[in-house]
Amino acid sequence: MQNSLKEEMEPRLKEQPEKQPKASSRGFFDLLFKTEVVSEEKATQMLPFFLFLGVIAMIYITNRHFAERNVRAINKANKELKELRWEYMTNKAQLMFLSKQTEVAARVAQYGLKESVQPPKKIVIKKDEN
Repeated sequence: MQNSLKEEMEPRLKEQPEKQPKASSRGFFDLLFKTEVVSEEKATQMLPFFLFLGVIAMIYITNRHFAERNVRAINKANKELKELRWEYMTNKAQLMFLSKQTEVAARVAQYGLKESVQPPKKIVIKKDEN
């Protein structure tokens, strides 16, 4: 019972013809043009259309390359902008620290300048009523 399928299929398998090796690409085109699937005349008529498709494909590929280059340039510019922004914020923080009154007093002390302990005096000029 187990081999009944095998016994039924063996005669059929022997009857099937063996597969022939594939024809070369040159043989394919010869077969295509000789069997009148596509005649030489029709192929010649379709040539401008295929050339048009080729040009469109080249334009598409070129456009894709330009787009990728632009995306890379934009990413590079964004990265540079981010780095410059961080540099700006760092310099701004340093300037704020160095412009504090205590820091300024400490830096000018080496030149012999001292911080005034007396409050400033207000000078008032009276206008003559002449």
